[in-house]
Amino acid sequence: MQITFNEDKKLVEAIREGLKRKDGHCPCRREINEDTVCMCREFREQIADPDFEGYCHCMLYYKKK
Repeated sequence: MQITFNEDKKLVEAIREGLKRKDGHCPCRREINEDTVCMCREFREQIADPDFEGYCHCMLYYKKK
């Protein structure tokens, strides 16, 4: 398993700016709670799935099998 940033550097920059504005919470989500702190709960659960390969919700991270 390997987790990397999205290859689109402009997208990564935009998402990281959004994370700063929202104090580390996913900029793609309306909710502000412990489940939306980057790396969000949804992606942590996807990481735990050995069959999952793909991007997190906001497309900042990519998990390879």
